[in-house]
Amino acid sequence: MTDARETSISNAVRPPSPEAGPGPVPLLEPREGIPPVTTTPEALAEVVSAFAAGRGPVAVDAERASGYRYGQSAYLVQLRREGAGTALVDPVGCPDLSSLGEAIADAEWVLHAATQDLPCLRETGMLPRRLFDTELAGRLAGFARVGLGAMVENVLGYSLEKGHSAVDWSTRPLPEPWLRYAALDVELLVDLRDALEEELERQGKLDWARQEFAAIVAAPPPAPRKDPWRRTSGMHKVRRRRQMAAVRELWTVRDRVARRRDVSPGKVLGDTAIVEAALAMPTSAQALAALPGFGQRMGRRQLEQWLAAIQRARALPESELPQPALAPAGPPPPRAWADKDPAAAARLAAARAAVTGRAEELNLPQENLLTPDTVRRLCWEPPHEISEPAVAEALRAHGAREWQVEQTAPLLTAALSAAPPEG
Repeated sequence: MTDARETSISNAVRPPSPEAGPGPVPLLEPREGIPPVTTTPEALAEVVSAFAAGRGPVAVDAERASGYRYGQSAYLVQLRREGAGTALVDPVGCPDLSSLGEAIADAEWVLHAATQDLPCLRETGMLPRRLFDTELAGRLAGFARVGLGAMVENVLGYSLEKGHSAVDWSTRPLPEPWLRYAALDVELLVDLRDALEEELERQGKLDWARQEFAAIVAAPPPAPRKDPWRRTSGMHKVRRRRQMAAVRELWTVRDRVARRRDVSPGKVLGDTAIVEAALAMPTSAQALAALPGFGQRMGRRQLEQWLAAIQRARALPESELPQPALAPAGPPPPRAWADKDPAAAARLAAARAAVTGRAEELNLPQENLLTPDTVRRLCWEPPHEISEPAVAEALRAHGAREWQVEQTAPLLTAALSAAPPEG
């Protein structure tokens, strides 16, 4: 069954010819076949030369080994450009791709879900100056399903085989079916970009998309998380400070081992095991082995490693125990607003209704029209003067783009004005 939001997409971006049949056409092979994997400086120099001489936008994709290796590094970078064809570049053999990034620096890069790939591309020395994000474009155009496979099928009429998306891309040599899959991921990306640009132009949203793309390019790299051990899954069960110290010690040892072995931390020790050990605070290897995640397959030496971490936490003086996590900056959870500040709760209800209604009118997700966090912050601490210029300025201060300000400032001003006054 086709989603109602998809039926509004212009037929201009629908594919195929009648002879293609009623269903999508399977895309089985890249147009020029599977290119050889670029693994040496000499081969990389040839790719750089070819892509520098190419024309038009550059399709870019990257494959990581999430869940297998430590970190989120790229283990394959795929590119395609008119006049250059497709390239598959191995960042293990060619870790510095800054020359390739510079060769295509003046071109528009076409990525799908750009924010997922940009961090690992940045590690290789590749960063775009301009980009077109086909996933984000799909959201703004009103598509309900914005995965690459769904977009290629709905917009261009071809089906992509997506069975290798979660494999271990650090495997060497990479199997031919995986390489075929990787090459096909960029095969139609520029075609998809062109069709979506046409659709966004038809809907009057192309400038909105360009503002969103520019914001992605301008965004600074995320700052390292403070106390990343606090994000251990199940941490909400850990109440006592000494138990928190045990989580911290176990997490730190796990991270060190995972980094040294270059494996996903979860393959060293699961979050559930860390939390269970912190709650139980066992005093012997035998007691530790009885806990979930510390089963028979774990050797004595490993058990002693984890037990030593728990013992360090047990021995810490009170002054060195971690404090309970501070409440995050910004408004409290909305469920608490009615008790803490009924007037703010009323403002939030009115603002949410206004934004939701406008998003439905524009046929795009509410979070793309204005992030829920921005709405909450505006309603928790509204401007002293509820006027459209003041609300617009507050939205800009929270990171809203100009198109979002234009679409929401008038209705949010009305919503805040209509809400019951303080007290």
